Amino acid sequence: MEIRKTHLIGIGLAALIIICSLFLMGTKFFFLLMGMGVLVGVSPFVVSVINETKIAAEKEEMFLEFARNLVESVKTGVSISKSIINLRHKSYGVLTENIKKLSNQISLGIPLSFSLQVFSRDVNNKTISRALTLIGQAEKAGGDIGEILESVAGAVNMSDKLKKERKATISTLVVQGYIIFLVFLVIILVMQFKILPMVSGISGISGEIGANTTTIDQEAISSSFLYLLLIQGFFSGLTIGKLAEGSLKSGIKHSFALMLISFLISAGASLFFG
Repeated sequence: MEIRKTHLIGIGLAALIIICSLFLMGTKFFFLLMGMGVLVGVSPFVVSVINETKIAAEKEEMFLEFARNLVESVKTGVSISKSIINLRHKSYGVLTENIKKLSNQISLGIPLSFSLQVFSRDVNNKTISRALTLIGQAEKAGGDIGEILESVAGAVNMSDKLKKERKATISTLVVQGYIIFLVFLVIILVMQFKILPMVSGISGISGEIGANTTTIDQEAISSSFLYLLLIQGFFSGLTIGKLAEGSLKSGIKHSFALMLISFLISAGASLFFG
């Protein structure tokens, strides 16, 4: 991932918040500010990953539209190179500039196979790269290029359709995953602020009558519970992303959301009930 200006600003703000939190060391606000600093520093990177995922999905959608238009043009008897040149003035979202570059290269006499390789490298998408490889090989081998292009467009369309169907089918499981995590969060908070103080009180009574007792460090236990929630949120988010969209990278946004919820609720509860 390329480090951008927004990333540097986020890191700078995070460092400033963390430095300010050091002046509150020993108070109950220290851990809250420290966590906020870390979240501010990580947020730009998470947003970048989310944007990259959206752009990748838009690239596949726009390439499918481009492939369909190309099929229609080639089936009228126009060569594939001329068809690409004719489509350069149409809008294809994030692929518009790439398609213009491809058509300009062909107009300058650069071989189609080489131009497609450059297009594939610039787009940097596995699904599109596979389709472009097939188109390049088909153009070299000859034959009915229109049918081959139609098959490629059909394959891309089927891949996109399967992804959308899986996402729609899994959406219920995604909601269930969030609900299960929130139930787990509530159970942890009840244990931390209700059950453990009761156990600590029983231990104190036993100590008064001479029994051996163990002192419960409430702060250490609170930190342990928070770490447990953050770890659970991180891996739950990755699992949700893998199930819903088929990649762990897509789960980063779910992990960040669950970890943010865990931190804010746990830290807020500690301020009010700790």
